Amino acid sequence: MEEIRDISEIEDKMDEVKDEEKEFAYNKLIIPPNTKFEERNIVVEKDIVVGAGCNIGYGLMGRKVIVGEKTTVGGDVVGDEIRLDSWNTVKGNVICKGDAYIGEFTTIEGRLTVFGDLEIGRNVKLKSGFEAKGLITIQDPLPVLIFLFLYLLELLRLGRLEDAEKLFEVVDEIESPLVIPENSNVNLEVIQSNSDFEAIGSRILGNIRVKNLKAEGCEIFGSIRAKKISVDGCRVHGSIEGTDIYLINGSEVYGAVKGERIFMEDNCSVESSIIGKSGVWIKRQIELPDRSITQILEDAERKAREVVGKIAKVEVVEGESERKSVGETGESWESDETKFEKAKVKRKRSKAKRAKRKRGGTGSRRKKRKRRKSKVRRSRKVKDKKKKKEKKGSGEKKGEKTKTKGKTKK
Repeated sequence: MEEIRDISEIEDKMDEVKDEEKEFAYNKLIIPPNTKFEERNIVVEKDIVVGAGCNIGYGLMGRKVIVGEKTTVGGDVVGDEIRLDSWNTVKGNVICKGDAYIGEFTTIEGRLTVFGDLEIGRNVKLKSGFEAKGLITIQDPLPVLIFLFLYLLELLRLGRLEDAEKLFEVVDEIESPLVIPENSNVNLEVIQSNSDFEAIGSRILGNIRVKNLKAEGCEIFGSIRAKKISVDGCRVHGSIEGTDIYLINGSEVYGAVKGERIFMEDNCSVESSIIGKSGVWIKRQIELPDRSITQILEDAERKAREVVGKIAKVEVVEGESERKSVGETGESWESDETKFEKAKVKRKRSKAKRAKRKRGGTGSRRKKRKRRKSKVRRSRKVKDKKKKKEKKGSGEKKGEKTKTKGKTKK
């Protein structure tokens, strides 16, 4: 029983690690402390994790460099350990001081130099050759999570639970990497992503276009555009646009600030204009909320809708109970369904009548008019015939009288 409990605990830890990796690696663009954006490279003291489908205009220099599939790197990749997934393109050199793992259909336009072991997939293009001082194996490298999962299963099968716990200790040692989520665009002009942005104590180049932004002790050479923006002790060489903007701890903005709501401290400075559509608040001390005002309002609207829906349901139930009581007493009542059906039948009848009129049915106005006109014509014809007959009869009588008169004269 103790072994089973230990296995279940290890599985729970594995699930927690997976959840943390997913939340940490894919939901935010994180720039760790002491990160430098140079003209051609991004220099990081620790690890670099890049998601799939990204376009990076810099080179990458760090301790461990992990790049997802279908990603383009516009410079050199340098690190102690490098892992490139399939269908990647590197426009510079790849220099690895330790072991390197390169997936299939990857293109390296420069030279590949590996001082440790090299594990490489099929159909890899190396335009300037390669050099490896360790063991070279040609196969498809396994993804990191699948490798860890298989390794853990093997340890559990052998009953080496202590080694499995040590594995989690090693995983926990990975701290504060540079994380670029999937489908992001990072170059000298723009840092664009559909996720949140966090930066601490770094020097950043480029205009930032993200969902929400939080920066502490950074120097940003470019403008910022996001929904919720909190700038804590930073220098921003550009304008800031957003909905909720917080400037605290002596932040300096060398540009304009535009937003719905702007919160500033006294020791902050803005060189250009400040435009807040809903208001500008300047105080000695401002506390950053965990949630933005828009999120609070949205939550309040949701709760109000839920309350209104519950009240409507209660009213419907009470109305049905009242109708049932009236029906039991003997008074006539009709449910909403019967009324709705009757209204439907009436509408159908009215539509049918209109259709008959348009087609020229029996009761159409056009036929009635034609009948009236035909009756009028017939009556006129009959009257004209009678008049003609009367005229003929009067003419014959006059001729007979003239004849009789002439005979008498003779």
